[in-house]
Amino acid sequence: MRKGNLLTVYIIVAMILGVLLGYILHNNMNPAGFKDTADKFKLLTTIFLRLVQMIIAPLVFCTLVVGIAKLGDMKTVGRVGGKALLWFVSASLVSLLLGMVLVNFFQPGAAIDLSNADTSGAKDLIGKTTEFSLVKFVEHVFPKSIFEAMATNEILQIVIFSIFFGVATTAIGEPAKPVIKALDAASHIILKMVGYVMNFAPLGVFGAITAVITVKGLEVFKFYGSYLLYFIIGIALLWVLLLGAATLILKDRVPQLLKRISQPLLIAFSTTSSEAVFPKLTDELVRFGCKDKIVSFILPLGYSFNLDGSMMYMTFASLAIAQAYGIHLDLGTQLTMLLVLMLTSKGIAGVPRASLVVVTATCAMFKIPPEGIALILPIDHFCDMFRTATNVVGNSVATAVVTKWEGELTDPIAEAVK
Repeated sequence: MRKGNLLTVYIIVAMILGVLLGYILHNNMNPAGFKDTADKFKLLTTIFLRLVQMIIAPLVFCTLVVGIAKLGDMKTVGRVGGKALLWFVSASLVSLLLGMVLVNFFQPGAAIDLSNADTSGAKDLIGKTTEFSLVKFVEHVFPKSIFEAMATNEILQIVIFSIFFGVATTAIGEPAKPVIKALDAASHIILKMVGYVMNFAPLGVFGAITAVITVKGLEVFKFYGSYLLYFIIGIALLWVLLLGAATLILKDRVPQLLKRISQPLLIAFSTTSSEAVFPKLTDELVRFGCKDKIVSFILPLGYSFNLDGSMMYMTFASLAIAQAYGIHLDLGTQLTMLLVLMLTSKGIAGVPRASLVVVTATCAMFKIPPEGIALILPIDHFCDMFRTATNVVGNSVATAVVTKWEGELTDPIAEAVK
């Protein structure tokens, strides 16, 4: 069995063991000790995520600068960026609309029991809505220090600095070639490190699953089964739409793309962290046949502007909370909410549990009790698993499609046969 396939097996086994151990602990421990025990298991996840986070900033910087240098000029950068934003905006609107249609059809909020609210978690999120403003949006986009941006893994800020650095490097020409060569070598070294870090993925997955099942138990599915089921149906439909659109452009390459990203997809699903798979996803998309110069440009942008699963969840959750409180919103108000979410969701890159922060602020804006976020928090971790995996699929499809539009998509398998 290939090493990559073996790692996938280990991750699946880790998920199963995590569920079993979490269930045993939840049923045989004093509830007062749930959080303390869960925190100990979360240390495994923290180790894995921190190992990944330490290589994200240098990887984004090195690959993006080299990518822009290879693209050649600002005209090409603008063309590629324009195509990417066209896809991002279209996918975001479709995701938001799908969430709105489904929540009106299924009425999941009507089934939510007000007695199961997680009020302590809601207070924390309501506090974070102070970060939700035009000032914070500007601060999240434009760096005042590249070192601060790298230290806090503000991907969008790193992208802005890297674009300036890459364009300046290209403008200088011949004298800058040693710098480009050095950064290209550094990016290959970091990608080699990715392979080493991924070996810790099963431990991170085991810790994450054990922790959440220890605290929540499997009983959470009894109370929130219909809410989670309707959301999963929505995610499945979103996948159909995304992969259907991809098939129109990529033709028969879509199954090959899904096979390539299957391991990053599984890690993102089980750890609820898109960030955890950024380096691995970069590597796999290049292996699929996307040009490294385009991958290094589109993927960091996608991580800030193209979170399809999170976008769908924002309308789904906001309207479900309104339904739980018996608040009727007419179609015009719902469409206004959709447009507000479309704009405001772009300004919270780097905020923990970003989609929930946006939902909380949006509820307050439309006179829905913001503390209603407490109603969906108990099941949110499981919803987050599906929306995180969908974000990875959405960004992979976007990168492959833009590469195809640029006429740069190759087929390594077909070339190997020649």
